[in-house]
Amino acid sequence: MLIISAKDTNNSLSYNELIPALRDMFKSGAEAPLRHHHEISSSGIASTLLLMPAWSNSYGGIKLVNVNPENNTKNLPSISASYLLFDTRTGQHLCLMDASIMTSKRTAAASALAASYLAKPDSSRLLVVGAGKVGSELPDAFKEVLPIQEVLVWDRNNNQSTALVDRLTAKGWNAKVANTLEEGVKATDIISCATLAEDPIIKGEWLKPGQHIDLIGSFTPTMREVDDSTLKRSKIFIDTQAAVIESGEFLIPLNSGVIEKDDIGASLYELCSQDKTWRNSQDITLFKGVGHAIEDLAAASLIYNSRQDKKA
Repeated sequence: MLIISAKDTNNSLSYNELIPALRDMFKSGAEAPLRHHHEISSSGIASTLLLMPAWSNSYGGIKLVNVNPENNTKNLPSISASYLLFDTRTGQHLCLMDASIMTSKRTAAASALAASYLAKPDSSRLLVVGAGKVGSELPDAFKEVLPIQEVLVWDRNNNQSTALVDRLTAKGWNAKVANTLEEGVKATDIISCATLAEDPIIKGEWLKPGQHIDLIGSFTPTMREVDDSTLKRSKIFIDTQAAVIESGEFLIPLNSGVIEKDDIGASLYELCSQDKTWRNSQDITLFKGVGHAIEDLAAASLIYNSRQDKKA
């Protein structure tokens, strides 16, 4: 069985290939049950274990993810992941790959894919909220589908904001630290949140017509990144129905009556397969992603096929 390192995984995933691969996978009818979601408390530190299977006509796979939010106090990444790919027709295991960077890249790619349908085509200013692994991937991903020229970064830890801006600047980006979150929101076309916030940090009163909000942080029933006002002002879209079931972003306002299920619009399945316009120039659009197993399958298949092509 092939073993693929984090370095090789990273080198095999470019956004000009990964975003179309996700689009094709959502169009293909690949199958994925709801992920298994388990809270781990035996160690005395709150953490989460996710198991995410998916399969298509050719390949299937499962990702194992550990989420440990307190790792930031230990100078360790909050997310650790591995992916096992198998041949659907024979069940033979093909490769095991480090999936931490794959998770970050496919998450950013899914956000960019949604923005290609939901953001204004001339969107040029991006606010990255959360300067972690996923946040660091967002500018390159969005640049693949939109004319992003300027990036603002905001993180609760200003040192992390500065560090990400320095890395982006070194890569040629026009990047700056947002002095305040409110200032950053008001100054940009796209607001992409990749945080582990438990309580809302984005306020609807800061928003203006034409903006696009991308939410990829909340993945448990207690986590939220935006307030009720944001949801009420926005046209809402999701990656899959799992977002409605798993995330406090919707569970809490649904239970309180702030929004209804009918307020939640198309998923990535519909966005990718229906030839239509999903917004007008004055709409505020909101995309909520919790991550989906077929996104991992698309990325893992791309990585594996890339390695096989190099052998040929």
